[in-house]
Amino acid sequence: MRWLHHRLQLLSTAAVDALFIVIAMPLISETSHGEHLNSVTQTVSLICSYWIFGWLFGSYSLLRWSKLKWNQLVQRVVLSALATLVLALAFGWLSKTTPLELPLLQRGNIGPLMLITAFISILFRALLHRLQKQRSSTYQILVEQSENDQIETEWLRNNRQVPNTTTFDLLDILLKAPGGLLAISPIIQKTKNLEPIFQKTLVQKTRLVTLAQLAEEELQRIPAQWLDESIIQLSGLANGRKIGINSQLKRLADLVLGVLLLLIAANILIPLAIAIYLNDRGPIFYSQIRTGLFGESFTIYKLRTMQQMAEENGAQWSDPGDNRITPIGKWLRRSRLDELPQLLNIVIGDMSFIGPRPERPELERDLEVNIPHYRLRHLVRPGLSGWAQVNMAYTSTLEDAKLKLSYDLYYLKNNSFWLDLLILAKTFKTVLKGAGR
Repeated sequence: MRWLHHRLQLLSTAAVDALFIVIAMPLISETSHGEHLNSVTQTVSLICSYWIFGWLFGSYSLLRWSKLKWNQLVQRVVLSALATLVLALAFGWLSKTTPLELPLLQRGNIGPLMLITAFISILFRALLHRLQKQRSSTYQILVEQSENDQIETEWLRNNRQVPNTTTFDLLDILLKAPGGLLAISPIIQKTKNLEPIFQKTLVQKTRLVTLAQLAEEELQRIPAQWLDESIIQLSGLANGRKIGINSQLKRLADLVLGVLLLLIAANILIPLAIAIYLNDRGPIFYSQIRTGLFGESFTIYKLRTMQQMAEENGAQWSDPGDNRITPIGKWLRRSRLDELPQLLNIVIGDMSFIGPRPERPELERDLEVNIPHYRLRHLVRPGLSGWAQVNMAYTSTLEDAKLKLSYDLYYLKNNSFWLDLLILAKTFKTVLKGAGR
């Protein structure tokens, strides 16, 4: 699970936060009141609250940034600690408990505990980020000079430190320092004799991978231009053609959850429908033809977020400041509530909860011409949310579409039950924060 590898430092940070709270809580209580506090329920509740607020405010995700800004680090950690403190005190007040019943909520305990926890969290995150920067220097990329700009662009898109690159002429110097990882760019693979590299790496601890494999591991996406042109290589991405227990269970989960959520969503859809209608007395729902599994077309349903005559000049992408979007539509897009009617598509079987977002055939014609391997995203059932959607904003340009495809290719190759759960969690976070567009 390559996606889990990238989150090991996030999980270790969460574990350290929890461990410190467990250790510090009884010590602070004994220092303040001479009483050794050891309440499992209160401890677990406090840890879970600190984790959730840290997740919502992004105090864990900033560990993946190439440059860690101290003001943002302090701000996010302090907000997480402050929100946990407020929640704990609010719970104590609302539950009408006494300090003897919930000794953790005494100001002499919870205040200093959250203050020290925030301080330790900041220090540990800074240390981890420093170690991560040192680790990024353990791999090199063997390239032609013309490929350097492309590599820099892809790494900076993920806000990651640009890796070191080496030309073929400097290969002997590189291989004198064994160990680490060496990635081979597509041009080098096609134009150079790689036999000397294979011979030297066989007797050293240097790991040899393609540039596509390195991007998959480090960026958690696969830029289409770095894929091997061989059909045999590309066939490994065709997980959508596999029919087995996992795909059947996923379809069953889609059907059961889709029906339940559709019934629950009915209560939300009624006031939303009224708001959309009162805005301009226009249609409530909006339908489009989209491309689904194996390139088959289907009709997708959404709540209308644009003006009634928004596409009188034909299909076009929506820009960040698109003036065709209605006031209620902007809020629906940020909260992703405009996608609720697609629960019907999930129940029917046109879509899944998780998968690449389906695109319009009119737009795909140009995308297939300009982006290599674009049709591969049709090898899995399209989804309500996907790996691309939780890692980037809506697609509005050709470059955005290329970036989106790189995330879709990663999902095609690595999709699993656990990755789907991660995408669901990140989607839930996006809805809570209203971070969609």
